[in-house]
Amino acid sequence: FYTLAPAFPRIQRENRQGAAPQRVQREPRPSRMRKPFVAGNWKMNLDRSNAIELANVVSSHVGDSSEVDVALFPPFVYLPEVAAALDGSPVRAGSQDCADRAAGAFTGETAASMVADVGGALTLVGHSERRHVYGEGDEMANAKVHMALSAGLEVVLCVGETLEEREAGDTEAVCARQLQAGLGGVSGEDLSRIVVAYEPVWAIGTGHTATPDQAQAVHAYLRGFFGGLKHAGAAQENAAKSLRILYGGSVKPDNAGELLAMPDIDGALVGGAALQADTFIPIIDAGR
Repeated sequence: FYTLAPAFPRIQRENRQGAAPQRVQREPRPSRMRKPFVAGNWKMNLDRSNAIELANVVSSHVGDSSEVDVALFPPFVYLPEVAAALDGSPVRAGSQDCADRAAGAFTGETAASMVADVGGALTLVGHSERRHVYGEGDEMANAKVHMALSAGLEVVLCVGETLEEREAGDTEAVCARQLQAGLGGVSGEDLSRIVVAYEPVWAIGTGHTATPDQAQAVHAYLRGFFGGLKHAGAAQENAAKSLRILYGGSVKPDNAGELLAMPDIDGALVGGAALQADTFIPIIDAGR
């Protein structure tokens, strides 16, 4: 089903002493080709009142702006009320995960159709914590992608390497495998409902952030790799150009502007800084 293009951008390798890679030269991002997208993943944080208050503050700040897409991913128990708080706002609510099955005797799971039923518009799939804390593999991520799409949700598919994989020079191979497997069987018509988030595991919640050039190199590679995946009915060049790829990994107000200025970084998947308005709103503004 998939074939690879003969060539795509390669990541400039870092040496073991941590020397910075050379800047990857890319054409400037064409104006308005890809709308910036800033998403806040609240993980297992906040309580009901703080969740609703934060949703209201973010919604009020964004107003009716169409300059940047914004989404909030609260814990599932707060999703209905957060979605209700965002009703009428361009800010959307989503789930942090969904089940790989449609329904049945799966205690503790939440079906994608249930996410949609309570007002969710999108879902994360394959977040590094699902992969590395709970042992979920590429096959499960792919099943979740299909469940989400069939329920009418958009998908933010997360990919990224561990520190050990990066030091071994396997960043490209790991990210390519996760992307290709996650999109297995997805039709060309559904590609517009997919967003990719590159989140190096070694930078999530650690305070360590990939440099703008490091992040840009992987984003450029992923866009080129995606362009080499042959989807039925898809115009590959246009699909690759229009694919939005977010960066996730200790994004904060003081580094967001430089990261989001990179030509292949189309937004941010924000963790800890998304838990407070005074740190999340400046990242939204950087996206603008």
